[in-house]
Amino acid sequence: MMLFRRLFTSACMAALLCAATSTHAEKLTLMAGGTSKIVYLPLVLASQLGYFKDEGLDFEIISQPAGVDTATELLAGAIQGAVGFYDHTIDLQSRGKEVEALVVFNKSAGLVELVSKRSASGFRSMADAKGATLGVTGLGSSTYFLTRFLAARAGLSPKDYSVLPVGSDDSFIAAMEQGRIDAGMVEEPSASRLLASGRATVLVDMRSVEGTMSALGGAYAGSCFYAQRSWVNTHRDQAQKLVRALVRSLAFIASHSAEDITARLPPDFYGQDKALYISALKTAIPTFTRDGRMPDESPAAVLNVLTRVNSTLDPRHIDLSRTYTNEFVDRVKLSAK
Repeated sequence: MMLFRRLFTSACMAALLCAATSTHAEKLTLMAGGTSKIVYLPLVLASQLGYFKDEGLDFEIISQPAGVDTATELLAGAIQGAVGFYDHTIDLQSRGKEVEALVVFNKSAGLVELVSKRSASGFRSMADAKGATLGVTGLGSSTYFLTRFLAARAGLSPKDYSVLPVGSDDSFIAAMEQGRIDAGMVEEPSASRLLASGRATVLVDMRSVEGTMSALGGAYAGSCFYAQRSWVNTHRDQAQKLVRALVRSLAFIASHSAEDITARLPPDFYGQDKALYISALKTAIPTFTRDGRMPDESPAAVLNVLTRVNSTLDPRHIDLSRTYTNEFVDRVKLSAK
């Protein structure tokens, strides 16, 4: 039985996956740093559309509030595959851990730095974050890395501001509403919920490819599917099946409207404002890759971000070719239909 087990309450979400799979396959556990985030949509769609089932995979999907928690579970061997941001593969290699991205979902960061309405006066750029409390999903998360990079690029040192881990989705929104953070970095659809309510304004927008390049100074790879290299080398058939299902999901996103895609999702993904979710998804669709391949120059751009915010990370000791592979996505041949 396939189960979608969230680590926080949501009856509809918990029932997302159903249908029996092969009783002979080894069960796989996959984890995402928040399955309701639009940047991780290919994972959810691959399940909803039956693509994992088509591959005969027996699996469950677990959701965690932050990507850094997902990486931790992967290294512990509690899960076989992770859906999170590509930067974790580089950060982990710098700490002697070998993981690689097999499918790249996004060509943008898919994130936006928002300023709360109560703190908006005089807060017009990251340079104005001096003395502020900035919210991130978790310490060591991609939002943490990018928050520190944007602050450094604006001329601030880590001592000029404080960082507070507040999780994502409702917990992030609550932190901003309660005044625990002055600004913070979050994904869609949470960003649109805050903006539509008038409780926040945009400070740095990295939800598009163009916005990401402007903010970070180059091409970028955001969310992806990654696994430990040792697992991939010993489970190549399963890895290929997972990749095929996810690439099919990316192809579905590229060939369908936001309305069609949303119709395949559980109601908990868009809540009471379906139109708001569809609007956010329309903006996000062009940022997804069509084939899961790593965009050119993106690994070097991500390494540059991490080097800027981590003085112990020496780029001379990073082998980017071991942080991702296009081998599996290049084997996927999809029909023209």
